[in-house]
Amino acid sequence: MASSEIGEGGPADAEVLEWVEQVAAYLAADGVPPIAGRILGWLMVCDPPEQSAARIAAAIGASRASLTTNLRVLQSMGFMTKRTRPGERTAYYRLADGAWEAVVRRQIAALASFRDVTAAGLALLGADTARAGRVREAQRVFDWMAEVFEHAPPIRKEPS
Repeated sequence: MASSEIGEGGPADAEVLEWVEQVAAYLAADGVPPIAGRILGWLMVCDPPEQSAARIAAAIGASRASLTTNLRVLQSMGFMTKRTRPGERTAYYRLADGAWEAVVRRQIAALASFRDVTAAGLALLGADTARAGRVREAQRVFDWMAEVFEHAPPIRKEPS
């Protein structure tokens, strides 16, 4: 990372890296490895938006081995893309366009699909039995969630 600022008039390195740490800490609460969170945070604010693995590693203070593993994790989750440039062997990574919406929509669909699992549990136990109470509670939550997201307004896009 540059020694004093990210882009013209941007915040100082220490402030940017502190924000990147906040992203990593937030995502760690949901089980995302800290290095993956740092990579994601960095790719959200870095300039230029495409970064080599070496540049990302230097910026966030990660080993190349750890970085490689976590880059693969983020790619598999749909958060980032990888490409090479003609005549170069270096791969460049960037935050995928629409990544946040795509990832969140997949998570919502996966959570909502748990309704099938709860329905099977109720069929197994008998919907009206005391044993099925906890399963019914889960099904009510997942039914509610599916309903909320089914009627949610679309995400507004920023003007180009």
